[in-house]
Amino acid sequence: MTGVLETQGRQSETEQPPFAYAGVGAVVAVAAVALFASIGRYGFFGDELYFLSAGRRLAWGYADQGPLVPALARLMDLLAPDSMVAQRIPAVLLTLAAIVISAQIAREFGGSRTAQVLTAVAYVTSPFLLVQGAQLATNTVDTALWVLISWLLIRWVRTRQDVLLLWAALATALDMQVKWLIPFFWIAVVIGALVFGPRELVRRKALWLGGALVVLLSAPMLLWQAEHGWPQLAMGAAISHEQDTVGGRYTWIPLAIASAGLFGGVLLIAGIWALLRAEFLRPYRFLGLVPLLLTLAFLATNGRPYYAAGCYAALMAAGAVWWTRDAVRWRRIATVPLVALSAAMVIWSLPWQAEADIDPVDNEAEAGLAIGLYGKFGWNELRDATANAYQQLPSTERAQAVIIADSYWQASALDVGRARYGLPPVYSPQRGFGYFGTPPDSATSVLWVGGDEQELRALFGSVVQVGRSDARLGIPGVTRDVPIWHCDHPLRPWSQTWPGLLRLN
Repeated sequence: MTGVLETQGRQSETEQPPFAYAGVGAVVAVAAVALFASIGRYGFFGDELYFLSAGRRLAWGYADQGPLVPALARLMDLLAPDSMVAQRIPAVLLTLAAIVISAQIAREFGGSRTAQVLTAVAYVTSPFLLVQGAQLATNTVDTALWVLISWLLIRWVRTRQDVLLLWAALATALDMQVKWLIPFFWIAVVIGALVFGPRELVRRKALWLGGALVVLLSAPMLLWQAEHGWPQLAMGAAISHEQDTVGGRYTWIPLAIASAGLFGGVLLIAGIWALLRAEFLRPYRFLGLVPLLLTLAFLATNGRPYYAAGCYAALMAAGAVWWTRDAVRWRRIATVPLVALSAAMVIWSLPWQAEADIDPVDNEAEAGLAIGLYGKFGWNELRDATANAYQQLPSTERAQAVIIADSYWQASALDVGRARYGLPPVYSPQRGFGYFGTPPDSATSVLWVGGDEQELRALFGSVVQVGRSDARLGIPGVTRDVPIWHCDHPLRPWSQTWPGLLRLN
């Protein structure tokens, strides 16, 4: 019986509905205008500065991510030094490609041109899927690769061309250089295939050959992680702690659905239902189980709500095909207001507001709710205050001074602007920046940016506040109300102290 059903899922190329070039192209064009109009607004996001710093220290691995995004940041920095717009162009292009591929997934499901266009519209009107394309981020690259892998897998179900599984393996190997989330997807796929079919997928040599290829291509990164004590695995505990501060598991499902947008959320839920229940999608039923398994996995590990967003394109595509398959009047009537409201939500999410019209926040919790906005302000003020404090040091102190920033965002901002501001070497014990290097034991004079005075007194013989950084729209404790300390006479050599200071939270 399973073999019959699997055979029913195979269609010839001639039976494929035509691709909606004009409609999807129009949607992509609108998205491109929105993204290119957004990428020059405000300043670098804190993580983007970190990618620049990491890219200037290219390695096979980093404590908190793979090497691909830092390598992209480095490439764009070489092509257009210090250009924020250039840094963000790869994210825009990947997002636009993901929109096109999402429509192709609807076509693989047998969707009409209308279904393909609605899939693209759902992607573009998602506050997460579109807006993340306005800045370089690991989740931007990760999501686009998940969409590509989903399309290759779905196309394999229809055509049984094993070369597609090998291409999916190469895309998976590339994604492993970004984040380590894609193995969750493949585990869910295998379980789904075993439960609903096509069980032939699990028996295919190409699948396991592809898995071996992923391990082989990931070997340099895995060796780096092993050499450094597997810090990327420890990031899970740090992220779990962060999630607990914003509701954690209790808000995971609502936030995950909300990130798809209004129309996208409707298609997301409809897609899961259709994959599990609709007869015309029966060959792809295993995909309906994937988001449910991912939800359980990320709830169990207390991961972030957007971790499963990479599978949204396939679910929206299935939902759009179901939505348009039957001439149901209420669906046609509901489409226009749903799309209009979703578009309005996305427009509201984009950075159109003038900087002068943005209200400041007074505590870190408030800033955390809009960190994507407030994390783009205050870096020049931080550099100015730090450079001013450094220049006030006696010349004998400056000759042997280093800067240690409490957060990796602060360290990255200072490191990226180091040459322009005439600053000494910059270090930080937080996240991946802590693995970039240890302050030399000869560094007996330190400018410490941020941090707690009592904690610093446990490390130094002398701690004196010599400056303060403040920015109207910065994040409290990061670029707003940030003390700058001059610390003298370390109580122990840095080679002994630094390993105990490293932290991933």
